[in-house]
Amino acid sequence: MIFAKNIHKYYDQLHVLKGVDLDIKKGEVVSIVGASGAGKTTLLQILRTLDFLSKDSESQLKINGTDIALLSENSLAKFRNEQLGFIFQFHQLLPEFTALENVCIPAFIKGTSQKDAETKAKELLHFLGLEERYNHKPNELSGGEQQRVAVARALINNPAVIFADEPSGNLDSESAEHLHKLFFKLRDRFGQTFVIVTHNHELADMADRKITMVDGLVKAN
Repeated sequence: MIFAKNIHKYYDQLHVLKGVDLDIKKGEVVSIVGASGAGKTTLLQILRTLDFLSKDSESQLKINGTDIALLSENSLAKFRNEQLGFIFQFHQLLPEFTALENVCIPAFIKGTSQKDAETKAKELLHFLGLEERYNHKPNELSGGEQQRVAVARALINNPAVIFADEPSGNLDSESAEHLHKLFFKLRDRFGQTFVIVTHNHELADMADRKITMVDGLVKAN
């Protein structure tokens, strides 16, 4: 599902990623851990195509069979919208829109009709236990509910891969535990691949595979 070879990243003279290799299979839940400054967030940014790797003749990044380097800017935006889902530490919901409207946004960008988008969004929100919250705005939801709305938004286009960056870092322990279990329930139900950067040891250890980064390199894969 994700094949990364010899991934480097420089910021001016700072060499952040120093030749990372990854091979993540379809349906895996993979956690990426490491101390602050180890390069895990930079790697996640590159894997989810929100940043670019530093050019190297041996570097390669393929996601779901697509060579990312061969995509134009417009093709990359389309690929990102249709193939990738994003869950952030802070839910990033738009405050002026309801839960249902927030979930529908990626589908509208894809060109899905309002009727079809809302039908799918309601199915996801119902699955996530939010059927009574369709018309609530983010400030009317608890932290855990807001994050579940963000999960539904990430799932709306049925992406191949879900990338999560400290997804439970802003939640209380009970909500965090529910979210962690939800990822595996979603994998089993929908078959997506999950790549999760986290400082939460419990979540990291629950994953099918834990990748530890040290000083810009993968220590254990």
